[in-house]
Amino acid sequence: MSPAGDSFYVFWRARAGAVNVLRDEHDLPTERLLQAVWLHQRLRRDRLKTADGKTVRIFHPGFVNPEGGPDFSGAVIQIGDEAPRSGDVEIDLRAGNWRAHGHAGNPNFRNVLLHVVWEETRPAAGAPPMLSLDQSLDAPLSELCLWLEGEPLRQFPENLRGQCCPSLGQWDEPQLAGLLREAAHARFQSKAAWFHARAQHVGWEQCLWEGLFRALGYKHNAWPMQNLAESRERWVRGAGSAVGLQARLFGISGLLPLEGARGRTGDDGYWRRIWDRWWRERDEFSDCLLPRTAWKFRGLRPANHPQRRLALAAHWLAAGDLVQKLERWCATEAPDPMLPASLREILEVERDEFWRWHWTFHSARLPKPRPLLGDARVTDLAVNVILPWLWTRAAEGKNGKLQRILEQRYFTWPPAQDNSILRLARQRLLGPGRGRLGRSAAAQQGLMQIARDFCGHSNAVCEGCRFPELVGGWRRQTAT
Repeated sequence: MSPAGDSFYVFWRARAGAVNVLRDEHDLPTERLLQAVWLHQRLRRDRLKTADGKTVRIFHPGFVNPEGGPDFSGAVIQIGDEAPRSGDVEIDLRAGNWRAHGHAGNPNFRNVLLHVVWEETRPAAGAPPMLSLDQSLDAPLSELCLWLEGEPLRQFPENLRGQCCPSLGQWDEPQLAGLLREAAHARFQSKAAWFHARAQHVGWEQCLWEGLFRALGYKHNAWPMQNLAESRERWVRGAGSAVGLQARLFGISGLLPLEGARGRTGDDGYWRRIWDRWWRERDEFSDCLLPRTAWKFRGLRPANHPQRRLALAAHWLAAGDLVQKLERWCATEAPDPMLPASLREILEVERDEFWRWHWTFHSARLPKPRPLLGDARVTDLAVNVILPWLWTRAAEGKNGKLQRILEQRYFTWPPAQDNSILRLARQRLLGPGRGRLGRSAAAQQGLMQIARDFCGHSNAVCEGCRFPELVGGWRRQTAT
């Protein structure tokens, strides 16, 4: 029988381990529970003090960081008599984890304002100010464990949404869709302007390659990829095959391992071929080598590793006709639903005996081959590089009809893969129940542009942001 007052289902889910249940009142909470407590501020906020007795005021707990680094970013906190500051927050069970987890020497943690732990009285040497939660909860720990089951960590609390969210919540979907379309158009124009300006210095083909390389680097590695692309004309000359280009790209980038995949039968044959080519040429390119420290790997999905993306770019360059294929694709009159598939056909690589089976040089062989380019990356390349590049070339040639066709393709392109920036922007700006607004890549682009133009120039409490005022004014104007 289940305990009195509980349903059978509650009893069953507890027995199955489907909920976080403390077996003993002295058990330590999980770090995930502490993160949820911090995000939702389930604290007696008027009693918070650091280990050295300074008052702590939390104006905003920050945003969950889904990548490597501190648990929360963008928090706004005041400690003692200091002015409120914006920075990061790290959550650990014990103060000693600051050193045990390597935070002390990690540059990603240099902006941590507060080290939040469960129960300690003495902070680790050299650590930021420390706040213990064991005497600061607003409810018993056992109750918070059950509450956590109904409060996903990434679900943003309503009271912490942006100041524009209440006003935008009153807009109907056509109004919001119109706003996102205008923001998306501004983003498209901005990207096109970059290509136009860059082409004046390096030419149309070179600025396309720089855009493609940057897009393959994503937000983590856009700059080292740009750096490689800027010297393209030098390292592409005389390389010959895709393997020759891969050898140069891996060598110049600093991403070529010094040894192969030992113990994996047959897997280091490719590395040996790459290395045999590179060691004969490395002195020629010694003045343009990148340090490996220029690359970021934390938080990367395996398929997005820069080694794999450089392998893909080498195939495009070796083929020698990518620009011509894109120009023919631009002129085609295929129906809009067919365009993503036809662009992927141009960009995908049919054969690569190593990279279709591996994420990196040292990863184990995959059970089945994986394409070097997925649908989500095709969309990213289309809306961020290819369509703006083609559009600005059409503008340069005063071809208004082609410009309108390319804009139509941009606004009807299917949505890209969701990401942490989009999820946060939707929760902060639009609130729940607005998922239908992201059914096109352009709508996603518009949302990211708003976040960049306004949220990116303010802080978590929207200090000095004019977007709420503009939203209210625009609604009053359209209502009259």
